[in-house]
Amino acid sequence: MKSRTAFKIGLGLVASVLAMSATAQTVKIGFISTYSGPMASLGEEMERAVKLYMKLNGDKLPAGVKVELVARDDGGPNPDKGKQLAQELIVRDHVNFLAGVVWTPSAIAIAPLVTEAKVPFIVMNAGGSVITTLSPYIVRTSFTLWQAAYPMGQWAAKKYKRAYIAVSDFAPGHDSEAAFEKGFVTGGGEIVGRVRMPVSNPDFIPFMQRAKDAKPDIVFSFIPGGVQSTQIMKAFGDLGLAKAGVKFVGTGDIVSDEELPNMGDAPLGAVTAHHYSTAGDRPANKAFLAAWHKEYGAKATPNFLSVASYDGMDAIYTAIREQNGKIDPDQTIAILKNYKNPNSPRGPIAIDPETRDIIQNEYIRETRRVNGEMANVEIETIPDAKDYWKVFNGKK
Repeated sequence: MKSRTAFKIGLGLVASVLAMSATAQTVKIGFISTYSGPMASLGEEMERAVKLYMKLNGDKLPAGVKVELVARDDGGPNPDKGKQLAQELIVRDHVNFLAGVVWTPSAIAIAPLVTEAKVPFIVMNAGGSVITTLSPYIVRTSFTLWQAAYPMGQWAAKKYKRAYIAVSDFAPGHDSEAAFEKGFVTGGGEIVGRVRMPVSNPDFIPFMQRAKDAKPDIVFSFIPGGVQSTQIMKAFGDLGLAKAGVKFVGTGDIVSDEELPNMGDAPLGAVTAHHYSTAGDRPANKAFLAAWHKEYGAKATPNFLSVASYDGMDAIYTAIREQNGKIDPDQTIAILKNYKNPNSPRGPIAIDPETRDIIQNEYIRETRRVNGEMANVEIETIPDAKDYWKVFNGKK
């Protein structure tokens, strides 16, 4: 009797172990970002958001499922390096998802790999409109430059007549230039000059001097954010464009939230279009900021890359939950195409099922001093903004 009972218990233990093995699942996310070089702060903002989300939401995974982050540094805007890292993550590390990616050229280089390998790729920053057209396995939780720059042009045309355009010389810069011009010229404005600036280590003084010499009413600009926000803002201020009556407008990258304390008074009065501001008066944003400060300190400031990465992880966790941890690439994309979150820190968001791009509010913001500190105060809302490039050119 004892031996029979022991045998049954043994079978039960074996069955339990086998059941656990069958249900246990590690979902691996290959995360590519920029952790070194002059734009290293961008990668830090993104990874902090990803890790914070994982810490706060680990208990929302299915039983027996865990998530492993496999992070890699691309060192900056280097598409060959980005492609190499993606290939290694797919082939050697066998990741279930690719995510992150600051730079549009890198996302473009990675697109054929995820198509061939059928690995869902969650773009958490790169904003070139074309990206999602290059693979059915790409979903973007960040933005496109057309979403911000086109309404910025429309807004500016109601108040100003002459604009100078100064943008970084890569795909997002080209998108922002075309989008702002379309919105501004259609509204009756005139472009009096333009310049494209180097992506890496630019000296903004010569470019802002060219803008000043053109005597515009406004300068419109896009740069990749991070420390370049402070550099271009200081160039604008040091050359006295504001004192000459020139208004600085642009996408939100020129007044990135975490850089505002470094800019002095230069950004006062700048008007930007963007999908996120730490000054946003939303309960979800206040909760996000409280969690961020608790984790990283009261002086740590998240930015638009942080929020896109945080929301990107929420989309990934949604796909994991709905598949009980057993990731099928095509089912994952089907789930993500219908992803919605009414309570993102930036406001309600959803993935457009036709384009796999994000639908979100765009906010017209003015940089003001609030309680002694600089803040991007939201003054107007453009609800449910899609990628206007695809609106005008078809859902390719």
